[in-house]
Amino acid sequence: MVGRVRAGLGDTGLSCAAIEARVERFAAMGTRIELHLFGGGDPDALSRARHAIEAVDDALTIHRPSPATAINHCLASGRSAPIDDPILLDALAGVAAAWPMTEGLFDPTVGVVGETGGWPLVTIDRRAGRIAASRPLAFDFGGFGKGYALDRAGDVLRAGGATSAFLCAGESSIAVLGAHPLGGKWPLTVPHPLAPEETLVALELEDEALSISSTVGAGAHAPWRAPMVRPIVGAIVTAATTTVAVERSGAAAEAMSTALLVADAAAAGRLGRAAPGRRHRFLFAGGMSESRISAGSIR
Repeated sequence: MVGRVRAGLGDTGLSCAAIEARVERFAAMGTRIELHLFGGGDPDALSRARHAIEAVDDALTIHRPSPATAINHCLASGRSAPIDDPILLDALAGVAAAWPMTEGLFDPTVGVVGETGGWPLVTIDRRAGRIAASRPLAFDFGGFGKGYALDRAGDVLRAGGATSAFLCAGESSIAVLGAHPLGGKWPLTVPHPLAPEETLVALELEDEALSISSTVGAGAHAPWRAPMVRPIVGAIVTAATTTVAVERSGAAAEAMSTALLVADAAAAGRLGRAAPGRRHRFLFAGGMSESRISAGSIR
């Protein structure tokens, strides 16, 4: 996921002097994580939320040995694999839920020779804790892992009695718990990726998550970033596009923003109509917004 949200706490209108706030900042999931907790609740909940995110990082990363790389090693050679890690098993269940919601446009698998769209070929036996595929492939959870990690952290904070919190992984993945600590929803704005002083879309969230995906803007062409590819057909997305998705969970938001980015116009329209005002796609020409798909319309 590449993109930015104007989501510093000053942008939400929060006066830090007006209400108690506790903050945890650290690096994980290949980005900067910030957890802001307001009001009461267990004073140790923030550190447990941090550990929850770090546990997801340890389970899903493909950049060092992990449970994810262990199953990838087996699946890439055409063998089934045990799923020994409960976090990995739960994340795979999240992928199973996201795939039909996105009409198959979110698919975190890649074939050993570059094939895409491999999720329908995957079989998971949750009771036995095993995974298999009918062709060699591997998983790259990417931004989905960030959203899933924020979900796990949010669950920990709620269990600790939290009623208001702001969680972010980088500038493109955000989750909020409850209402803004001063009342009402959390106001967030997404800046234009090519003209940061301009606002692309303004949104309000409560007990929701937001994700941005983009082929333009800061970091979009960094050498370590893989191109966005449309599943099944394997076409690389080259159009200058930014998508924004608001969903009930971070994992779902990450999956949907990816799906909107790789979707054709018809599919993007269908996905937009399913959640009016919460799913947006912006196409750019010459640095300006050319068209926008939101709630199924193009304007």
